[in-house]
Amino acid sequence: MDTKNTSQPDRHPVSRRKRLRGLVDRDEAFLVPGVHNALGARLVEQAGFDAAYITGAGVANSHLGMPDLGLLTLTELAEATARVADACDLPLVVDIDTGFGNAVNVYRTIRMIERAGASAVQIEDQVFPKKCGHFEGKQVIGLPEMLGKVHAALDARDDPDLLVIARTDAAAVTGLDDALARAQAFIEAGADLVFVEAPGTRADIERIASLPAPKVMNIVIGGRTPMLSMAELDAMGFSMVLYANACLQITIASIQELLGVLRNQGSLIGFENRLASFDERQKVLGMEDFTELEKRYADG
Repeated sequence: MDTKNTSQPDRHPVSRRKRLRGLVDRDEAFLVPGVHNALGARLVEQAGFDAAYITGAGVANSHLGMPDLGLLTLTELAEATARVADACDLPLVVDIDTGFGNAVNVYRTIRMIERAGASAVQIEDQVFPKKCGHFEGKQVIGLPEMLGKVHAALDARDDPDLLVIARTDAAAVTGLDDALARAQAFIEAGADLVFVEAPGTRADIERIASLPAPKVMNIVIGGRTPMLSMAELDAMGFSMVLYANACLQITIASIQELLGVLRNQGSLIGFENRLASFDERQKVLGMEDFTELEKRYADG
Protein backbone atom coordinates (compact mmCIF):
# COMPACT_ATOMS: atom_id res chain seq x y z
CA MET A 1 0.00 0.00 0.00
CA ASP A 2 1.38 3.35 -1.00
CA THR A 3 0.65 6.04 1.53
CA LYS A 4 2.28 8.88 -0.40
CA ASN A 5 0.90 11.30 -2.94
CA THR A 6 1.89 9.88 -6.32
CA SER A 7 1.31 13.25 -7.96
CA GLN A 8 4.37 14.67 -6.23
CA PRO A 9 7.03 15.29 -8.90
CA ASP A 10 9.87 13.80 -6.81
CA ARG A 11 8.03 10.47 -6.60
CA HIS A 12 7.27 10.16 -10.29
CA PRO A 13 9.58 7.68 -12.10
CA VAL A 14 10.58 10.31 -14.65
CA SER A 15 11.59 12.72 -11.90
CA ARG A 16 13.57 10.04 -10.11
CA ARG A 17 15.48 9.26 -13.31
CA LYS A 18 16.25 12.93 -13.89
CA ARG A 19 17.58 13.17 -10.34
CA LEU A 20 19.88 10.21 -10.86
CA ARG A 21 21.12 11.53 -14.19
CA GLY A 22 21.77 14.85 -12.45
CA LEU A 23 23.92 13.11 -9.87
CA VAL A 24 25.96 11.45 -12.62
CA ASP A 25 26.25 14.68 -14.62
CA ARG A 26 27.55 16.48 -11.53
CA ASP A 27 30.86 14.70 -12.11
CA GLU A 28 31.41 13.92 -8.43
CA ALA A 29 31.52 10.56 -6.70
CA PHE A 30 28.34 9.64 -4.82
CA LEU A 31 27.51 6.67 -2.61
CA VAL A 32 24.78 4.18 -3.46
CA PRO A 33 24.11 1.54 -0.77
CA GLY A 34 22.70 -1.79 -1.87
CA VAL A 35 19.28 -2.97 -0.71
CA HIS A 36 17.55 -6.31 -1.01
CA ASN A 37 14.03 -5.37 0.04
CA ALA A 38 11.67 -2.48 0.68
CA LEU A 39 12.61 -2.13 4.35
CA GLY A 40 16.25 -1.68 3.42
CA ALA A 41 15.28 1.00 0.91
CA ARG A 42 13.34 2.89 3.58
CA LEU A 43 16.37 2.82 5.85
CA VAL A 44 18.70 4.03 3.09
CA GLU A 45 16.33 6.89 2.29
CA GLN A 46 15.92 7.86 5.94
CA ALA A 47 19.71 7.87 6.35
CA GLY A 48 19.87 10.63 3.72
CA PHE A 49 21.33 8.86 0.69
CA ASP A 50 20.41 10.04 -2.81
CA ALA A 51 19.87 6.63 -4.47
CA ALA A 52 19.70 2.92 -3.74
CA TYR A 53 21.01 -0.13 -5.58
CA ILE A 54 18.80 -3.22 -5.88
CA THR A 55 21.44 -5.91 -5.77
CA GLY A 56 20.76 -9.13 -7.64
CA ALA A 57 22.95 -11.02 -5.18
CA GLY A 58 21.07 -9.51 -2.26
CA VAL A 59 17.64 -10.34 -3.69
CA ALA A 60 18.75 -13.92 -4.44
CA ASN A 61 20.30 -14.30 -0.98
CA SER A 62 17.34 -12.84 0.93
CA HIS A 63 14.34 -13.91 -1.18
CA LEU A 64 15.59 -17.34 -2.22
CA GLY A 65 18.10 -18.10 0.51
CA MET A 66 20.54 -19.05 -2.26
CA PRO A 67 23.90 -17.79 -3.58
CA ASP A 68 24.32 -15.37 -6.48
CA LEU A 69 24.46 -18.01 -9.24
CA GLY A 70 21.92 -16.74 -11.77
CA LEU A 71 18.99 -18.41 -9.97
CA LEU A 72 16.82 -15.30 -9.70
CA THR A 73 14.15 -14.89 -12.41
CA LEU A 74 13.08 -11.75 -14.23
CA THR A 75 9.60 -11.77 -12.68
CA GLU A 76 11.06 -12.14 -9.18
CA LEU A 77 13.38 -9.19 -9.79
CA ALA A 78 10.61 -7.05 -11.31
CA GLU A 79 8.36 -7.75 -8.30
CA ALA A 80 11.15 -6.87 -5.89
CA THR A 81 11.86 -3.64 -7.80
CA ALA A 82 8.20 -2.61 -7.76
CA ARG A 83 7.96 -3.20 -4.01
CA VAL A 84 11.07 -1.11 -3.35
CA ALA A 85 9.88 1.67 -5.67
CA ASP A 86 6.58 1.77 -3.78
CA ALA A 87 8.28 2.06 -0.40
CA CYS A 88 10.67 4.94 -1.06
CA ASP A 89 11.19 7.99 -3.24
CA LEU A 90 14.80 7.25 -4.16
CA PRO A 91 16.11 6.66 -7.68
CA LEU A 92 16.78 2.93 -7.99
CA VAL A 93 19.71 1.33 -9.78
CA VAL A 94 18.67 -2.24 -10.62
CA ASP A 95 21.09 -5.10 -11.21
CA ILE A 96 19.63 -7.14 -14.09
CA ASP A 97 22.57 -9.58 -14.19
CA THR A 98 23.03 -10.82 -17.79
CA GLY A 99 19.62 -9.54 -18.89
CA PHE A 100 17.96 -12.97 -18.54
CA GLY A 101 18.93 -14.24 -21.98
CA ASN A 102 20.03 -12.93 -25.37
CA ALA A 103 19.56 -9.42 -26.75
CA VAL A 104 15.86 -10.00 -27.40
CA ASN A 105 15.41 -11.09 -23.79
CA VAL A 106 17.30 -7.98 -22.69
CA TYR A 107 14.85 -5.84 -24.66
CA ARG A 108 11.93 -7.34 -22.73
CA THR A 109 13.82 -7.15 -19.44
CA ILE A 110 14.36 -3.41 -19.84
CA ARG A 111 10.68 -2.84 -20.58
CA MET A 112 9.64 -4.75 -17.46
CA ILE A 113 12.20 -3.27 -15.09
CA GLU A 114 11.58 0.27 -16.31
CA ARG A 115 7.83 -0.17 -15.70
CA ALA A 116 8.64 -1.53 -12.24
CA GLY A 117 10.29 1.78 -11.33
CA ALA A 118 13.99 1.56 -12.17
CA SER A 119 16.02 4.71 -12.73
CA ALA A 120 19.03 2.78 -14.03
CA VAL A 121 19.83 -0.78 -15.06
CA GLN A 122 23.14 -2.60 -14.83
CA ILE A 123 23.83 -5.36 -17.34
CA GLU A 124 26.93 -7.56 -17.35
CA ASP A 125 28.83 -9.66 -19.89
CA GLN A 126 29.00 -12.98 -18.04
CA VAL A 127 27.94 -16.28 -19.53
CA PHE A 128 24.56 -17.41 -18.19
CA PRO A 129 24.14 -18.74 -15.54
CA LYS A 130 26.26 -15.97 -14.06
CA LYS A 131 28.13 -15.94 -10.77
CA CYS A 132 28.82 -13.23 -8.23
CA GLY A 133 31.49 -10.95 -9.62
CA HIS A 134 33.81 -11.87 -6.75
CA PHE A 135 33.47 -15.66 -7.18
CA GLU A 136 35.97 -17.83 -8.99
CA GLY A 137 35.10 -19.69 -12.19
CA LYS A 138 33.31 -16.91 -14.09
CA GLN A 139 33.15 -16.80 -17.88
CA VAL A 140 32.35 -13.91 -20.21
CA ILE A 141 30.50 -13.87 -23.52
CA GLY A 142 32.04 -12.50 -26.70
CA LEU A 143 32.17 -8.74 -27.08
CA PRO A 144 29.86 -8.65 -30.16
CA GLU A 145 27.14 -10.49 -28.22
CA MET A 146 27.47 -8.10 -25.29
CA LEU A 147 27.32 -5.08 -27.58
CA GLY A 148 24.07 -6.45 -28.99
CA LYS A 149 22.70 -6.53 -25.45
CA VAL A 150 23.83 -2.98 -24.77
CA HIS A 151 22.17 -1.76 -27.98
CA ALA A 152 18.98 -3.66 -27.11
CA ALA A 153 18.91 -2.06 -23.65
CA LEU A 154 19.35 1.43 -25.10
CA ASP A 155 16.65 0.86 -27.73
CA ALA A 156 14.15 -0.67 -25.31
CA ARG A 157 13.94 2.17 -22.81
CA ASP A 158 10.92 4.44 -23.03
CA ASP A 159 12.53 7.20 -20.99
CA PRO A 160 15.90 8.39 -22.34
CA ASP A 161 16.84 9.28 -18.76
CA LEU A 162 16.81 5.59 -17.79
CA LEU A 163 20.55 5.05 -17.37
CA VAL A 164 22.18 1.97 -18.88
CA ILE A 165 25.23 0.78 -16.97
CA ALA A 166 27.35 -1.70 -18.92
CA ARG A 167 29.46 -3.95 -16.73
CA THR A 168 32.31 -6.25 -17.67
CA ASP A 169 33.59 -9.12 -15.54
CA ALA A 170 36.52 -9.74 -17.86
CA ALA A 171 39.19 -8.40 -15.47
CA ALA A 172 39.14 -11.61 -13.44
CA VAL A 173 38.68 -13.84 -16.51
CA THR A 174 40.67 -12.61 -19.50
CA GLY A 175 42.61 -9.81 -17.81
CA LEU A 176 42.33 -6.07 -17.23
CA ASP A 177 43.45 -5.12 -20.74
CA ASP A 178 40.48 -6.98 -22.22
CA ALA A 179 38.17 -5.50 -19.58
CA LEU A 180 39.27 -1.97 -20.46
CA ALA A 181 38.87 -2.67 -24.19
CA ARG A 182 35.36 -3.96 -23.56
CA ALA A 183 34.47 -0.95 -21.42
CA GLN A 184 35.69 1.37 -24.17
CA ALA A 185 33.49 -0.49 -26.66
CA PHE A 186 30.51 -0.10 -24.30
CA ILE A 187 31.15 3.65 -24.20
CA GLU A 188 31.25 3.81 -28.00
CA ALA A 189 27.99 1.82 -28.13
CA GLY A 190 26.28 4.51 -26.05
CA ALA A 191 26.29 3.15 -22.49
CA ASP A 192 25.68 5.91 -19.95
CA LEU A 193 28.11 4.47 -17.39
CA VAL A 194 30.69 1.70 -17.45
CA PHE A 195 31.54 -0.71 -14.67
CA VAL A 196 34.67 -2.88 -14.55
CA GLU A 197 33.96 -5.39 -11.79
CA ALA A 198 36.47 -6.91 -9.35
CA PRO A 199 39.74 -5.06 -10.02
CA GLY A 200 42.34 -6.61 -7.76
CA THR A 201 44.71 -3.74 -6.97
CA ARG A 202 44.84 0.01 -6.59
CA ALA A 203 46.84 0.17 -9.83
CA ASP A 204 43.99 -1.62 -11.62
CA ILE A 205 41.51 0.91 -10.25
CA GLU A 206 43.70 3.78 -11.44
CA ARG A 207 43.72 2.31 -14.95
CA ILE A 208 39.93 1.96 -14.91
CA ALA A 209 39.69 5.58 -13.83
CA SER A 210 41.18 6.66 -17.16
CA LEU A 211 38.12 5.50 -19.12
CA PRO A 212 36.42 8.49 -20.80
CA ALA A 213 32.91 8.10 -19.36
CA PRO A 214 31.15 8.07 -15.98
CA LYS A 215 32.35 5.03 -14.06
CA VAL A 216 31.00 2.74 -11.34
CA MET A 217 33.08 1.21 -8.56
CA ASN A 218 31.74 -1.62 -6.42
CA ILE A 219 33.14 -2.13 -2.93
CA VAL A 220 32.47 -5.65 -1.63
CA ILE A 221 33.58 -6.32 1.93
CA GLY A 222 35.73 -9.45 1.72
CA GLY A 223 35.77 -9.35 -2.08
CA ARG A 224 38.56 -8.92 -4.61
CA THR A 225 38.60 -5.11 -4.75
CA PRO A 226 40.63 -3.01 -2.29
CA MET A 227 38.57 -0.58 -0.24
CA LEU A 228 39.48 2.97 -1.24
CA SER A 229 37.97 6.03 0.39
CA MET A 230 35.34 8.18 -1.28
CA ALA A 231 37.85 11.03 -1.48
CA GLU A 232 40.28 8.81 -3.39
CA LEU A 233 37.64 7.50 -5.79
CA ASP A 234 36.30 11.02 -6.36
CA ALA A 235 39.78 12.31 -7.12
CA MET A 236 40.26 9.49 -9.62
CA GLY A 237 37.05 10.48 -11.41
CA PHE A 238 34.61 7.75 -10.40
CA SER A 239 30.94 8.62 -10.32
CA MET A 240 28.76 5.94 -8.67
CA VAL A 241 30.28 4.06 -5.74
CA LEU A 242 28.34 0.97 -4.74
CA TYR A 243 28.39 -0.78 -1.40
CA ALA A 244 26.23 -3.48 -2.91
CA ASN A 245 25.83 -5.92 -0.06
CA ALA A 246 27.16 -4.23 3.07
CA CYS A 247 23.64 -3.88 4.52
CA LEU A 248 22.95 -7.56 3.87
CA GLN A 249 26.26 -8.61 5.42
CA ILE A 250 25.64 -6.70 8.64
CA THR A 251 22.08 -8.06 8.75
CA ILE A 252 23.42 -11.62 8.66
CA ALA A 253 26.01 -10.88 11.35
CA SER A 254 23.48 -9.13 13.61
CA ILE A 255 20.86 -11.87 13.32
CA GLN A 256 23.49 -14.53 14.00
CA GLU A 257 24.58 -12.66 17.12
CA LEU A 258 20.99 -12.29 18.38
CA LEU A 259 20.14 -15.93 17.74
CA GLY A 260 23.31 -17.02 19.50
CA VAL A 261 22.31 -15.06 22.61
CA LEU A 262 18.74 -16.39 22.45
CA ARG A 263 19.92 -19.97 22.00
CA ASN A 264 22.52 -19.85 24.76
CA GLN A 265 20.64 -17.68 27.25
CA GLY A 266 17.04 -18.65 26.57
CA SER A 267 15.95 -15.01 26.48
CA LEU A 268 17.12 -11.57 25.35
CA ILE A 269 17.38 -10.13 28.87
CA GLY A 270 20.26 -7.67 28.84
CA PHE A 271 20.35 -7.63 25.04
CA GLU A 272 17.24 -5.48 24.50
CA ASN A 273 19.18 -2.26 24.00
CA ARG A 274 20.85 -3.78 20.93
CA LEU A 275 17.49 -3.96 19.15
CA ALA A 276 15.45 -1.22 17.50
CA SER A 277 12.62 -0.34 19.86
CA PHE A 278 9.02 -1.15 19.02
CA ASP A 279 8.30 2.56 18.45
CA GLU A 280 11.40 3.02 16.32
CA ARG A 281 10.34 0.11 14.11
CA GLN A 282 6.92 1.70 13.53
CA LYS A 283 8.54 5.04 12.72
CA VAL A 284 10.82 3.45 10.11
CA LEU A 285 7.81 1.77 8.51
CA GLY A 286 5.77 4.97 8.31
CA MET A 287 3.05 3.93 10.74
CA GLU A 288 2.02 7.57 11.20
CA ASP A 289 1.12 7.80 7.51
CA PHE A 290 -1.17 4.78 7.80
CA THR A 291 -2.77 6.18 10.95
CA GLU A 292 -3.53 9.43 9.11
CA LEU A 293 -5.11 7.47 6.26
CA GLU A 294 -7.31 5.58 8.72
CA LYS A 295 -8.49 8.88 10.16
CA ARG A 296 -9.06 10.44 6.74
CA TYR A 297 -11.25 7.61 5.49
CA ALA A 298 -12.87 6.54 8.74
CA ASP A 299 -16.27 8.13 7.99
CA GLY A 300 -16.47 7.04 4.36
